[in-house]
Formats: sequence, structure tokens, C-alpha cells
Amino acid sequence: MQAPNIKGHIIISDDIESEVTRLEDELKPFRVVKFVVMDEVFKLEHAKAVLAEAYISESNTKYIILGSSDLSDVAQNSLLKLLEEPPRNIEFIIISPTKSNLLPTVRSRLPILKINNHHIVHDLELNLARLDYKDVFSFLKENARVKKEEAKDLVQALFHRATVVDMLILSPLQLDNFDKAYRLLSLNSRPQSVLAMLLMSFARDK
Repeated sequence: MQAPNIKGHIIISDDIESEVTRLEDELKPFRVVKFVVMDEVFKLEHAKAVLAEAYISESNTKYIILGSSDLSDVAQNSLLKLLEEPPRNIEFIIISPTKSNLLPTVRSRLPILKINNHHIVHDLELNLARLDYKDVFSFLKENARVKKEEAKDLVQALFHRATVVDMLILSPLQLDNFDKAYRLLSLNSRPQSVLAMLLMSFARDK
């Protein structure tokens, strides 16, 4: 089976069930195991079930999806070491309606992808696998007046384009840049500077 292109990350969305459905479709044919708790707190017992599943050896990549509107601190703390050093062929995806539900130590383990409530994904013509500096400058010029929230949508669209459309395996730097992009935009950094940072990690001379 070919190596997967989607690495572990955190999704911020208030429609957890829809995100799980979307992920199951996108992650085919890889195995997906769900620990989604909708009507109660994600407790230590749920975390223990995740731990047990994670240490079942796999010859191909297995995705473990954790989803809940309320994850207890005890449960999150029990998963920290696992998230930092996951077993071979295990990728974690955590879905939460807000970042504030997650401990800073958990947020530091995985890149964060913000999903807007209407699941609007821009159709970008940029081919990130063949991006050059000319493409970067053209994109930045087209989006010179983009607002903060629109820039967040573009960051989401770029992540989708890279991992789903262009099927790229992102480097640690590129993954970190996506996480950093949301934080910088939330701190009112200049959208063009943030987008430039993201795109330059894909660009190359031609």
C-alpha cells in the first residue's frame, strides 16, 4: 500500500460528525479507528481505549480519530507521550470545536487546521508540487487586500490543496508553518506576510 499523504493534525470544527465522515472518505483505503464522544465528556476511560488501540501493531498506516466537544484534562494528559512519540504507522487526528478545549501541551504536539463552519474550500489553481517564485508573487498580488478571516480560509485551502489535491507529504517545516499561520493571523499579523511564509516553503527556482 502506498504511503499516506495526510499526517496527524488537529481540526477545529463545530461539526465533528461531518468532519469524521469527510476524513473517512479522504483516508481510504487506510484503516480508520474512531473514538468520537458526542454527548458526554471524553474521559480517561476513552483515552485508555485509544492507548490500547494505538499499540496494536500495524503493517500499514492506521488513523486514529479522537473527537469530542469536551475533552477532560486528565484524558488529554494521559495521551501526551503517545502523541509525542506515536507507535510506528499510527497517525492521530483530533477534532474539537475550539482550541481552548485542548491543553497547550496537546496543541504543541500536532499542527492545527481550522475548518470554517460551512466547509467552504477555495478551488486554488496553484500547483504546490510545482510552485515557483513567479507563482508566489502572482498569488500574493491577487490577494493583496485579503482580510484576516479570508486569509484563514486561504490557509485552509492551501492545506487541502497540498495534502488532498497535490498529494504532497509535508515536511516538518511546512506542517509547522500551517500551524504558525493560524496563530499569526489570530494575533493580527499582516495576512500577506503569513501567506508568503507558507508559500515560500513550497517554492523553488525554475
